[in-house]
Amino acid sequence: MQVRGIFTVSDWTESDHVPPIKTAASVGHATMIKTFTGDIEGRASTQFTGALNTETGAGSYVALESFEGSIGGRSGAINLIHLASTHGQDRYDEKLLVVPDSGTEALAGLTGTGSIVVDPDGTHHLILDLDAPS
Repeated sequence: MQVRGIFTVSDWTESDHVPPIKTAASVGHATMIKTFTGDIEGRASTQFTGALNTETGAGSYVALESFEGSIGGRSGAINLIHLASTHGQDRYDEKLLVVPDSGTEALAGLTGTGSIVVDPDGTHHLILDLDAPS
């Protein structure tokens, strides 16, 4: 099944950790709180780590997200992991998946992949292609 949700970020809190190794792409960490509406309804707490070259705009990120709510009418909690890279104006090498065996309640056993799509107006969509146990 494919499900879609729109999400907004209500909190972005950067940490003050600075890695002891300096590279051309500065590494930073933040936590986020997201709210989802649509086929994906609920909230998520996200650990976000990225590396960005501020001169070129190129970089990559990885995020681990704990979601609770409902997906396609099934309630519970799951973890998602996602990553992507950018040249500064685009997204590529994106990967998003449900963390194996992370589901609770009606989301237990859920597996799948997905993507994040950003509209020109800045609206963020989470699209998941899922397999759910019967």
